[in-house]
Amino acid sequence: MPLEMRMPSLAPNMSEAKLANWLKAEGDIVSPGEPIAEIETDKATLEVEAEHSGVLGRIVVPAGSEGVAVDSLIALILAEGEDAGALKAVSPPQPAAVVQPAPLSANADRLLGEKIAAAPAARIFASPLARRMARQAGLELAAIAGNGPHGRIVKSDIERVLAGSGKPVAAPAPVRQPAAPETVPAQHDGVTVVPHSTMRKVIAQRLSAAKRDIPHFYLQAECDLGALMQLRADLNARSGEGADFRLSVNDLIVKAAALALSRVPAVNASWSEDAVLLYKNIDVAVAVAIPGGLITPVIRNADTKGLASLSNEIRELAARGRDGKLKPEEYGGGGFTVTNLGMYGISAFSAIINPPQSCILAIGAGEERAVVRDGRIVAATMMTATLSVDHRAVDGALGAQYLAAFKTIVEDPLTLML
Repeated sequence: MPLEMRMPSLAPNMSEAKLANWLKAEGDIVSPGEPIAEIETDKATLEVEAEHSGVLGRIVVPAGSEGVAVDSLIALILAEGEDAGALKAVSPPQPAAVVQPAPLSANADRLLGEKIAAAPAARIFASPLARRMARQAGLELAAIAGNGPHGRIVKSDIERVLAGSGKPVAAPAPVRQPAAPETVPAQHDGVTVVPHSTMRKVIAQRLSAAKRDIPHFYLQAECDLGALMQLRADLNARSGEGADFRLSVNDLIVKAAALALSRVPAVNASWSEDAVLLYKNIDVAVAVAIPGGLITPVIRNADTKGLASLSNEIRELAARGRDGKLKPEEYGGGGFTVTNLGMYGISAFSAIINPPQSCILAIGAGEERAVVRDGRIVAATMMTATLSVDHRAVDGALGAQYLAAFKTIVEDPLTLML
């Protein structure tokens, strides 16, 4: 019986993806660990490795197919000694013209489940990432219980075993983000058609759902940046030439946002139908523009990191995000997001919440404005911070407490050093 290759789950919360490209053709020999296909998710294009030795007997899902569900059949591998006649025992191939394959019927799904259940005991189902992590750690897959679909061994199963043995968790291979979509030649009526990339489609779906389903409300605070700008200048001057860090205003803003979360922890939350989920760790996502879309690398435990360390991490993650070299766990998760358009001269804006988070903080430009101090009009460098809030999880007073804490830290930035 030919071996089945299924669409793996290669990113957090991935339910479907685009099968962008086959790196092998039907009839090619494949070996375990050898790249065989490219899968495009909303955030990245990842190589999928072969799990078995053999020959690529049939490509079930053609290159370019979108909306391919996780764990659906995408190819059949002929094991050693099998000839092409063995493929006749499996469902017939789909027409090459099909771009978006129809979902399997209930009967076909049942038959596939029966084939998996009847597979020989020596056959082990595991994702390519799980196989690589097990191989690097010297683990036997046969001794590991799988908790993925149909008992498939997945990344979390390997991490569980490694955590119990005291061994370090192997890091998955880096991924690359898809390039911006190519432009279709202009039409005769003067309109240029730019096809949607997978990233753009998912961004549209997620943000449409977020704006439609999340009851947003917005809070604004005007922050005096004078002391923070002076602290930044002093610290950068002390670092001298050749220093291993160079603080930006955004670095200090991210740190202030994290410290404000430590003071008002109930904002570090997500809504679910059964409960509000409160996060213990303060993991702050930082929005970074990349070709064709946006990615949000996450600074883990941002409240505990020193300014130099945090600055270097933000810069390094942002650079690798633009170059398409982030790992899925580096842009997945986070309980709060900071997005900054001040560098583009935007005075203020309201951002759409990044689900399942409950808040996103939008930072505008630092601008010299006229303010009243002690009854006199003076010039001051001011910044507008706008907090978008999910009213299901965070009430107005709680959001106001957070924004007040953030403003206090920004205007008394020495607390960033404590």
